[in-house]
Parts: sequence; C-alpha cells; structure tokens
Amino acid sequence: MYLRLQAALSQDAAEDSLTTAAADEGALSVLDLLIQGGWVMIPILLLSFVAVYLFVERLLTIRQAASNPDAITDQVRDYIRANDIDGALAYCQRKDVPITRILHYGLERLGRPISEIQDAVRAAGKHETFLLEKRTNMLASIASVAPMLGFFGTVLGMIRAFQDIQSLQGNVNPSVLAGGIWEALITTAAGLLVGIIASLAYNYLLDRIKRLTNDMERSATDFIDLLQEPVS
Repeated sequence: MYLRLQAALSQDAAEDSLTTAAADEGALSVLDLLIQGGWVMIPILLLSFVAVYLFVERLLTIRQAASNPDAITDQVRDYIRANDIDGALAYCQRKDVPITRILHYGLERLGRPISEIQDAVRAAGKHETFLLEKRTNMLASIASVAPMLGFFGTVLGMIRAFQDIQSLQGNVNPSVLAGGIWEALITTAAGLLVGIIASLAYNYLLDRIKRLTNDMERSATDFIDLLQEPVS
C-alpha cells in the first residue's frame, strides 16, 4: 500500500514538472517568435508602444474636454440676459473646457460688430479642434507603416530563406523550406496586428473628436444667435 501511494505521488510530481516545463516552453516561445522575426521586429514593437501611448494620452485629453454643451450655453445665456458679462467670463474661466474657452473668446469682444465676434468665435473653434486632433495623425501613420514594415521583414526573410536553399544546392526537404517561410511571415503578422490596433484606436478617437467638434459648433452658433436677439 505504501509503495502504491509513493508511486502515485511520484507520478503526480512528474506530471506537475511536465506541466511547468510546458508552460515555460510556451512562455519562451513568444520570445522566440519575436527573435525569429529579426531586427524588423524592433521598430514594429516601438511603433506598438508609441500607439498605446498616443491613444491613452489623447483619450485622457478628450475626456477632460467633454462637457454638457446645453447646460453651458443656458448658463451663459442667463448671465448675458442679466447683463452680467463679468459673471459669464468668470464662469467660462472656471469651467475651462473647449466650449467655454470659445465662448469666453466671444464674450471678450462684446460691443464690437457681430461679424467680428463671429469670426473670432470661429477662429477659436478651429484652434480648439486643432488641439483635440493633435498627434492623432501619428496613429494613422502607424496604422499604415506597421504593416509595411511587416511586409518588408517578410521579404527580407524570404530572401534569406532562398539564399540558404541556394547554398545547399537545393538539397532541402519541405520541412526546412516551410520553417524558413513561417519565420519570414512573423513580421507580417506582427505588423498587421499593430496596424489593426492603431487603425481602430485612430477611428475611435476621431469619432469622439467629431462629437466634441459638433458640440462646439452648436454652442458657438447658439451664442451668436443670442447676441442677435432683440433687447426686451
């Protein structure tokens, strides 16, 4: 009985060792894949890090810029109708989001011709849109460049594979040829993965920016209409 128990424990320990070894081998295989991809994997990995940084940084900026345009416009309207321009300016400075900065730009020019105020508000809106879109074009570039780098690495890998075949004077079996091809395709897969992620991130940010831009334009239009209301 004791021998059976000892044998069972030994078998369990052996299975655990095999499982651990397999896990280690699986963990190392990812690193091996990256190494097999060659030096082209380095810029692809760098592009992936840059894409993640840009997405997080722009997303935080967009979230900080988000606001309730209707509530802001109504509050500014109440200040103006109460002839409390200083209160409206202080409110816009206190909120400090793109919409209130645009309205603040227009409030500072009250008393000037309405066309001048409208041009100033429009210029402020373009500036705020530029700040929101800043560096997003880099994500679009990464989405295009990463797959091209992957294809470039694959071409280099295929060239090396056929050079090896030539050096062996064609005396290679299909497994050797297949091994050279899949190693060459690693960079293509990595480049496509980074490109797809960067493209999705870019389009997501672009959609959020378009929503904010639409809110800014609507608030600016309401502000100009408010200034043209007849004095009661």
